[in-house]
Amino acid sequence: MSTLSVGDCISYGWETFKKRPWILIGALVLALIISAIPGMFGPQPDIGPDGELIPPPMTTMYLVSTLASVVVSIFVGMGLITFSLRAHDNIETVQLGDLWNPGPFWRFLVAHILTGIIVALGFVAFIIPGFILLVALLFVPYLVVERGLGPIEAIKESWRITKGHKWTLFLLFLALMGINFLGILALIVGTLVSVPVTMIAVAHAYRKLAI
Repeated sequence: MSTLSVGDCISYGWETFKKRPWILIGALVLALIISAIPGMFGPQPDIGPDGELIPPPMTTMYLVSTLASVVVSIFVGMGLITFSLRAHDNIETVQLGDLWNPGPFWRFLVAHILTGIIVALGFVAFIIPGFILLVALLFVPYLVVERGLGPIEAIKESWRITKGHKWTLFLLFLALMGINFLGILALIVGTLVSVPVTMIAVAHAYRKLAI
């Protein structure tokens, strides 16, 4: 069985980040900008007389912009996974163009919906099963993007490769949440470091287990 260490994953993420920080920061910023574009063209919420946020009306434009946001978020999600895996494997050769990987769109979308439903049901049933399912299905999108697996196959494979490692993955999840919380406290700018480190750390965990 492969060994997995929280410290090793975070250390790998940090050391990789230090080698080419600007390509990792640039990829994150570009992904954020692309994700925000659909919302810029849709109706914006209003501010009520008491300062409360009033959501925009359910117009055709609102529905179109919402659908566009979902589609764009799927493309961005696939791109970031592809980019993080390639950055993990060879930080010297990864490029911003690696963010573009549209091929597995429908498989990725269905897998995202299925895993979301499964994890949500786990939390509804009880909190602990929800967290178990969360870490057990952590690598479903990676398996869809890299191996081209279908949603069901990816779910089964993610469950297999995380067997015996769920506690370590849960601790990694908590540690990375803490790192990103510190990034937010650092005037938000710190997330430009913490998020890329998180991406590479998770990619490292995937590489250690997906053998």
